[in-house]
Amino acid sequence: MKNIWQKIKKHWGISNDFQVAVILIVFALSGFSTLYIHNKIDNFLGINEDSSLWLKVAVFALLVLPVFNIFLLIWGTLFRQQKFFVKFIKTKIWLLTKGIFFKK
Repeated sequence: MKNIWQKIKKHWGISNDFQVAVILIVFALSGFSTLYIHNKIDNFLGINEDSSLWLKVAVFALLVLPVFNIFLLIWGTLFRQQKFFVKFIKTKIWLLTKGIFFKK
């Protein structure tokens, strides 16, 4: 377990164990918050288990994934990790778009 922890710290460029724990907590809170909002979005749009898979995928990609990034920024800011999460989101967007929106 300690080896994994060290790899996470090295990959993210973090030297503090406490900061890693806080970042993992922010990811968990963002995931739970997004799950809650996802349910609300589905109910608002009338999406249920009988809805088309393509509709579910489109709603997830266009609405739910950006909501997750917003929650990362909100929770990251509340836990004083905004710098890390801004960099994380920029890297994720760059990887998804291959640098169309901005240079790395």
